Parts: sequence; C-alpha cells; structure tokens
Amino acid sequence: MASKKLLDLLNAGIAREMQVAVQYMWQHVQWIGVKGFATKDAFQEIAVAEMKHAEAIAERLFYLGAIPTTKPDPINVGKTLKEMIAQDVKDEEKAITLYKQIIELARKENDETTAFLFMGILKDEEDHHDTFTTLLEQV
Repeated sequence: MASKKLLDLLNAGIAREMQVAVQYMWQHVQWIGVKGFATKDAFQEIAVAEMKHAEAIAERLFYLGAIPTTKPDPINVGKTLKEMIAQDVKDEEKAITLYKQIIELARKENDETTAFLFMGILKDEEDHHDTFTTLLEQV
C-alpha cells in the first residue's frame, strides 16, 4: 500500500485543488474592465477543471485507505486583474512541482495508477500555467 508520505502529498494536492477552484471562480466573479471580460471565461473553465482534479485525487486517496482533507490551502483572489493572474501563475508552478514529486514517489512505490492519474493532471496544470502566463503578458 501507499506510504504515509505519498498519502500526505495526495492530501496536499487536494488542498491545493480546492484552493484554486475557489480562487479562480471568485476571480471569474470579480473581474473588472475590458481585459477582465477577456479573461473571465478562462477563470471559470480552469476553476471547474481544478474541482474535477480534487475529486479524482480524493477518490484515489480514499481507495488507498486515507481520508481526503476538507481544508483548502489559503485562497488569494487578488485585487487587480494583474495581481490575480500573477498569483495564479505562481499557484500553477507550485502544482507542477508538487505533481512531479507525487509521480516520482508513486513510481518508486510501484503505484502506476497514481502516477498515471497525476500525469494527466500534470498535463492540465501545465496548460493552465500556459494560459495564465499568456494572459499575464496581456495585462
């Protein structure tokens, strides 16, 4: 079965996914101005994707015998569009680092299912990072 370290990392992933799901949705709600209008749909689409990630990770964690966290990481909506997107870029970078760590540890523990799950999520996070990086160049 999975090590405590891997289970803790999965719970860290859930906390992060819940954080950004709420953060991005509130950014979608609080957008301002013409540039905000151009980004609001991206915030919403990525927020929904992040919630689906939280669900998938929670299902895997529960299967492995642990209880998923109900506490998100701290949510930072931001006050300006530039501040919002800059924070989102940082949050996606943290996710990419965390998920690479999870993939590596899962493989060391011969847990190919968890590694496979996170390979798909990692791809999404890299896409989100690309979206936010591109949007940041425009604000």
